[in-house]
Amino acid sequence: MNSPFAEAILSGSLLLAIPVALLAGLVSFLSPCVLPLVPGYLGYVTGLSGVDLQKQKRGRMLAGIGLFVLGFSVIFVLLGGAFGQLGTLITGSQNAWITQLLGVLVIIMGIVFMGGFSWLQRDAKIHAKPPAGLWGAPLLGLTFGLGWAPCIGPTYSAVQLLSLSGGSSAAKGAFLAFVYSLGLGIPFLLIALALRRGMGVMAFFRKHRLAIQRTGGGILVVLGLLMATGVWGAWVTGLQYWFQTDVKLPI
Repeated sequence: MNSPFAEAILSGSLLLAIPVALLAGLVSFLSPCVLPLVPGYLGYVTGLSGVDLQKQKRGRMLAGIGLFVLGFSVIFVLLGGAFGQLGTLITGSQNAWITQLLGVLVIIMGIVFMGGFSWLQRDAKIHAKPPAGLWGAPLLGLTFGLGWAPCIGPTYSAVQLLSLSGGSSAAKGAFLAFVYSLGLGIPFLLIALALRRGMGVMAFFRKHRLAIQRTGGGILVVLGLLMATGVWGAWVTGLQYWFQTDVKLPI
């Protein structure tokens, strides 16, 4: 019998969705909602700021940011699994119109990311503040993951809508949420590894934040158009056929 895990990874819809989810996480990190706040997050999870933060040992910095990333990753993965399970009830028949509808919703998320629909441009956050330092780092990550921000909510929602295309499951939704968390979390860890150099890189992206916001939103709009017009489905079908004919899954 073929390995279910191998079948899931090599399914066309998931294989195409993985790089999209990773890119969506990275775009979220570079967005105006997250990037300017990175120094604040670094200071909060280590309990330090200013000169003390610059002199802080790399180990403590990595531990704090790692716990913070773990906190929001847990939330995203749990939500992704729940959304994927719910999607099995919605997309069980996998009619073409379902993918088209999902594509329209992804287009809307792209417009929101670029600043459209003012009623979705408001932050919705949990205002409880965990203690500063390593003990509060995972709790800060949990509150970060449970909130809505116009630069994170649309990209994460688009990834979850994408997970419904080509067959939905709790495992698929959770896995794509995990990949999204990698795209969002790895830059945090890289900044913690090389703080001074990372601050210089962040300054460059802050300078071009409007271009990043438009590019990220444009990517979501293009993705939605591909889904709505059936191109995405054709790509998925083509990959599935290629794997069935040219790739043998491990037993």
